[in-house]
Amino acid sequence: MMDGNLPNIKKWVVLYPVYINSKKTIAEGRRISVSKACENPTCAEIGDCCSYLKLPFAIEIDKAYPRDFMQVGRVRVLLKKEDGTFYNPAIPTRKQLMLHVAELVPKHHSRTKKQEPASTSGATSSKSGKGGKKKR
Repeated sequence: MMDGNLPNIKKWVVLYPVYINSKKTIAEGRRISVSKACENPTCAEIGDCCSYLKLPFAIEIDKAYPRDFMQVGRVRVLLKKEDGTFYNPAIPTRKQLMLHVAELVPKHHSRTKKQEPASTSGATSSKSGKGGKKKR
């Protein structure tokens, strides 16, 4: 059907960072619920998450999101092999891919390094975190 060593990227699933960005509204292009989305994901982070999920991916830097062309870059991901089987059986659909990636991005090594000092200081004072009056 196709040349084995040259995958047809045009057939791959497109994942724009906007799709899983919790800072965006549905109208701006978010495709999953805010509770499951992550804050301002980058193409590099999405790519790393795809490799962690053992999915072949390609980052296209020369492409922009049509609704917001300032958002440059998108990730193409291959979900199925040539024979129709899935690379990762846990991720059969585009929606599953978005949910898995959005879950992994906050755990990405570039993010966890920045947040380490904040999380350790918060752990020492367990009770005094919530002060102030309740709003009525």
